[in-house]
Amino acid sequence: MRILAIEASGPVAGCALWEDGTLTAEYSVQYKKKHSQSLVPMLSEMSGMVDLELSSIDFIAVTKGPGSFTGLRIGAATVKGLGLALNKPVLPVPTVDSLACNLYGTDRLICPLMDARRQQVYTGIYENRDGLKVLRPQCVVALAEIVKELNTLGREVIFVGDGVPVSEKALAETMEVPYLLAPAHLNRQRAASTAVRAAQLYEECGEAALVSADDFRPEYLRVPQAERERGDKRNYKVFV
Repeated sequence: MRILAIEASGPVAGCALWEDGTLTAEYSVQYKKKHSQSLVPMLSEMSGMVDLELSSIDFIAVTKGPGSFTGLRIGAATVKGLGLALNKPVLPVPTVDSLACNLYGTDRLICPLMDARRQQVYTGIYENRDGLKVLRPQCVVALAEIVKELNTLGREVIFVGDGVPVSEKALAETMEVPYLLAPAHLNRQRAASTAVRAAQLYEECGEAALVSADDFRPEYLRVPQAERERGDKRNYKVFV
C-alpha cells in the first residue's frame, strides 16, 4: 500500500510517502512562508526525489483538523485538487491523533496541546505503547479542564504540540502528576505521523475510513472568529 500524506494544519507544512510500512520520504518546513507558497513545490520536489508517480498512490492522508483555519483550508484545497485529478480517495486523520503518533513505546500518557487561543487548547489523551489508543478523543477545552482530568488519572504524562510553550507556566503551577515535554524534533505536526495513523485507521476500518476527494471537508472543532461574529455557522462542523 502506498499512502501520500499532507500536513498543513499548523505551523509545519509537510508531505510524506509511506509504502508498506516504510517511510520512503518526508519533507517538512516550519518557516515564514505561507503553506500556499510552499506545499505544492514541496510535494513536487519530494515526488521527483523518489521517482513517485502520483497515480500509483492508493489514497491521500491529511490532517482534517483542528488547527489553523487558513492552514486547514490550504491543506483541504491541495488534497481535493490532487484527489479529483488522480481519482484517488482521501483518508482524513484527526490532527491531535497525528500529534500523539509522534511518540511511541511509552507507558506514559500522551497529551497533545495545540494553542486554540481564547485560553483554550485543542487536545486529547492517548496511550501509544504498541499502537495508538484514544482515551479522550480530540476536543477543544480550557487548559484547566484537561489538567484536572490528567491529575485525576494519576499517571505520568508527556505533552506535545505548539500549545506547550504557551501553556508551560500554567502546567508548572497546576500539574500534580509528573510530566515531560516532548523535544523539538517531536513536538510539531509531522506528515509522517499522519501517514502512520492513516495506515492504522485503514487497517482498523478498511474502506469505511475513506471519503471521496469531493466530499472531504476539514473539521475545525469551532467556527472561525469572523463566522462567530456574523453568526453564520452553516458551512462548518462544530462540536462545542
